[in-house]
Amino acid sequence: MFGRLGAPEIILILLVVLLFGAKRLPDMARSFGQSLRILKSETKAMQKDDSDEPSTEHTAAALQTASQNRQTARAAAEAETSPNR
Repeated sequence: MFGRLGAPEIILILLVVLLFGAKRLPDMARSFGQSLRILKSETKAMQKDDSDEPSTEHTAAALQTASQNRQTARAAAEAETSPNR
């Protein structure tokens, strides 16, 4: 399974874990997946729509989800850096 991972790949993985912390990686992956789903749905909506403007329903939903993701990330960062630990 790990036969194709070389030293540079392992160093990169360790560097990412050290920089962001093991606790925040699942949240970051989750928000990245949500962003990709939004991008995919927006792309499909734009392809369906013959006009140059994307639909406002999809745009509003995407903006709301992005705002929620930013708030979650900020709360996680504040919780991790709080002096109460």
